[in-house]
Amino acid sequence: MNPFFLKSHAHSHTHSHAHKEFLQTPVPRRPSVQIDASVRPSAPSPADSTLSTASTVVSYTTPPATPPLAQTPTKSIADAVAWCTARARIPTPDGSEYFLHIYENTKDKKEHLAFVFGDAIRSQSLDRVQWNETELDRVKRGAYTGRLRNTVSENEQAALEANTPSAYSTGSDEQPALPSSPLVRIHSECFTGEIGHSARCDCGEQLDEAIRLMKEAGSGVVVYLRQEGRGIGLGEKIKAYNLQDLGYDTVMANLMLNHGADERTYEVAQAILEDLGLNEIRLLTNNPDKIEQVEKDSQIKVVERVPMMPKSWEAIVQGTEADFVVREGAVHDKIVKGKELDKYLKVKVERMRHMISIPATMV
Repeated sequence: MNPFFLKSHAHSHTHSHAHKEFLQTPVPRRPSVQIDASVRPSAPSPADSTLSTASTVVSYTTPPATPPLAQTPTKSIADAVAWCTARARIPTPDGSEYFLHIYENTKDKKEHLAFVFGDAIRSQSLDRVQWNETELDRVKRGAYTGRLRNTVSENEQAALEANTPSAYSTGSDEQPALPSSPLVRIHSECFTGEIGHSARCDCGEQLDEAIRLMKEAGSGVVVYLRQEGRGIGLGEKIKAYNLQDLGYDTVMANLMLNHGADERTYEVAQAILEDLGLNEIRLLTNNPDKIEQVEKDSQIKVVERVPMMPKSWEAIVQGTEADFVVREGAVHDKIVKGKELDKYLKVKVERMRHMISIPATMV
């Protein structure tokens, strides 16, 4: 039995949602919060001015700080633990490969992922010997070095059940040295942007770019967290899309659904990076909140922030917009552009502190 399963699994905090009809004007009632002065508000739209009644005035022109000040974590960072249950080699169409790691944790019931590039970065929890396991058991989990040897033909599979070979992999006992400050991307799941080819966000583009850079460097880790829609879930995210079609921005839409502007947490990401032995990282992000949360109460140090400039904005800055080609691809070179993407990105800068330079033609 895996000793990690002896640890208790805490249920994630569930949010209750009030379901009220909009009779005359939409008036979502939320507790007042203290606004961070560093968050710059965007100009209120005509629709925003309707969000008040004669008895109560509620302003949504400036969102709560990120994460929402009204929220309190259900579990301290020190209590969050993640362990790797399995990994396997994933070949990609361009001939490169990575090892996909599956993580369970004590914070929620979701399987979070890590895309690990290179042979030097290994999971400590996966490599630990489990009680009464065989060599084949370890191979099944992915706790081996090097590459597995393809030694079994279809005719030999029946014989293999009775007599398994003793050497499964081509690896050696010598472990490669860890790269100094490897590239890391902490990426939250986005079904619409990564699979559905949505032009409302650049999540798919960011994921593909992170993978491209790590292939180029020969090492790196994408920590893939299953927290869709900035933590509110896919169903609530789709509701937010409908509000965005009415003219509300992404922050306003979340608030109208009684959510915070950003409900993501990064305790599991911390635990995964610690399990992989990564204390100093170069983080691919534009989000200062992500840096602050990853470093908080941990041994992890972000020694460099590597910016991720949106491809369409980069083309504007470089004067190559006329040659810009939109490509859709779930594996490589996914690029998006459009007015809805521009609005989404500007809200990130103006209301969520993201460190991206807005092109001068859009200011």
